[in-house]
Amino acid sequence: MSSQNQNLFKWRHFQSDIILLCIRWYLRYSLSYRDLEEMMQERGLSVDHTTIYRWVQVYAPELGKRCRPHLKTCNDSWKVDETSIKIKKVWFYLYRAVDSAGNTLEFLLSPTRDAEAAQRFFCKAMQCSTSSASQTSGGEEHTIAPFKQDRHQAPHSAPRVINVDKNAAYPKAIADLKAAGVLPAHVELTTASNISTI
Repeated sequence: MSSQNQNLFKWRHFQSDIILLCIRWYLRYSLSYRDLEEMMQERGLSVDHTTIYRWVQVYAPELGKRCRPHLKTCNDSWKVDETSIKIKKVWFYLYRAVDSAGNTLEFLLSPTRDAEAAQRFFCKAMQCSTSSASQTSGGEEHTIAPFKQDRHQAPHSAPRVINVDKNAAYPKAIADLKAAGVLPAHVELTTASNISTI
């Protein structure tokens, strides 16, 4: 392991291999933190479930950033939906996009379920940048910059078709993104009522 990677785990009580194993198992399988605590205990290691939770919070984003360039390319048929989830007694909307093979493209937590949140999500999925202008008396203006590739992330080509549920915010968000040049004009939007197969 390189010295740069070793620095990521500096001052940790456990070896990096143990930390990475716990994170991998948590992210890959349907295990709770308490399950992992028990599994480590069976292997002679006493690791509290809250410690594993902290490892996941600290290292999972970095692992995602480093793994993303090596992921296989996703196809051009997207399915987008959102669901509500509760985090620390606060409700959020979880936006998620998958391709027709079931590969997760992107996800986003949002406190709102509207066209602006949908735009933010699509921009994140397309890896373009969003910038907010300063507040004016008429409210806050949002400008959308065209696609800008992050050097740490694998490119997502523009989708051919985006399949969505009946949320009325999606057509407006897609229209605005097409007008801003973020999405090509040829991208087709289909709703749950006329989706056959992706």
